[in-house]
Amino acid sequence: MARISNVNLPKDKRIEVGLTAIYGIGRRLSKKVLTELKINLDTKVNDLTEDEIGKIREAVGKLSLEGDLRRKMSMDIKRLQDIGTYRGFRHRRRLPVRGQRTKTNARTKKGKRVTVANKKITTK
Repeated sequence: MARISNVNLPKDKRIEVGLTAIYGIGRRLSKKVLTELKINLDTKVNDLTEDEIGKIREAVGKLSLEGDLRRKMSMDIKRLQDIGTYRGFRHRRRLPVRGQRTKTNARTKKGKRVTVANKKITTK
């Protein structure tokens, strides 16, 4: 089992796709790292040798990933909120930040709304 940056890579997938299990590595960065190390992109994670895993671990160790990246992103959002920007305000209210419409969409960000039934007021 390959463990890189404290993440267990899925063993039945190709190494190009398996590296994307690490937060901060997408397909493009994965392909770039593997081509620099001259590792075949079609190799399954199971079939990697210890030397190849060591090379990948060393190359990925130079990047800012996982906890460091999450911390940096949360600090950036907190900075926007502290200085009072519009984007920071949208983050604080849990609304879309990049100009999307909110009248009909944005259910993921706003959450599902529950309608409250009208109750008839009975007079005595």
